[in-house]
Amino acid sequence: MSRDFSPTPGRLTPWQYVQNVLFYLHIGLATVIYGIWGIFVVLRRGTEGAKHVATTWLRHLIWAARIHLGLVTEVRGTPPTGDCIVASKHQCFWDILSLSHVLPDRAFIMKREVMRVPIMGWYAYKVGCIPIDRARGKDAMKAISARINQRMQDGSLGQLIIYPEGTRTLPGQRKPYKHGVATIRAATGLPVIPVAVNTGLFWPRKGWGIRPGRAVIEFLPPVPADMPNEKVVAHLEDVIESNSDRLMAEAGFRG
Repeated sequence: MSRDFSPTPGRLTPWQYVQNVLFYLHIGLATVIYGIWGIFVVLRRGTEGAKHVATTWLRHLIWAARIHLGLVTEVRGTPPTGDCIVASKHQCFWDILSLSHVLPDRAFIMKREVMRVPIMGWYAYKVGCIPIDRARGKDAMKAISARINQRMQDGSLGQLIIYPEGTRTLPGQRKPYKHGVATIRAATGLPVIPVAVNTGLFWPRKGWGIRPGRAVIEFLPPVPADMPNEKVVAHLEDVIESNSDRLMAEAGFRG
């Protein structure tokens, strides 16, 4: 059994406190530098330039977490490379970074408000993230599905990351899965790849008190292509939650 996880994640040693401070200072400065440099890259190379900037920034953040915090990610299973929906458990910012780092042509469906954040929202738009207006309900999903179909025809979709619960959850916490993944699957015919994680054991939900260790993200078998659409959400909830529980138990978590 892994010994990477401490059962008292809220308590930092003095040195871990310093490590967290140094990490955030480092990535804050790096984000400013990459953000300014990236503007010129995006203006010159468009979407491909934006993806290059994002990949470089992600690689730097992953490296900084290893150097300052002793935090690394183990990837299990086979990350997809073609057009698909990646339906992942979401516990913290680290699973966003880890998924983005290993998927070659990633994009997120994200809250419309995030796309309005200065600079960050501009980059998210440029790399192909798709905003969702949750207040529009079914109309929002129809609009998103139409946009995805158009990008599939253009050859510009890649791996579309969706969090079926719609928000971050604490380790051991569950929230009802939403039907957006099944709706998009039915409208586009895209394969759905579930992902289990235990990242919240190492990176707290609010991002402070990060601990060293080996977090895991695991790509699970695709949802069977012949599975009736009305069973997709229940299937995702079963396989993602059960496998996330298994990964957390391996790390020593007892919910």
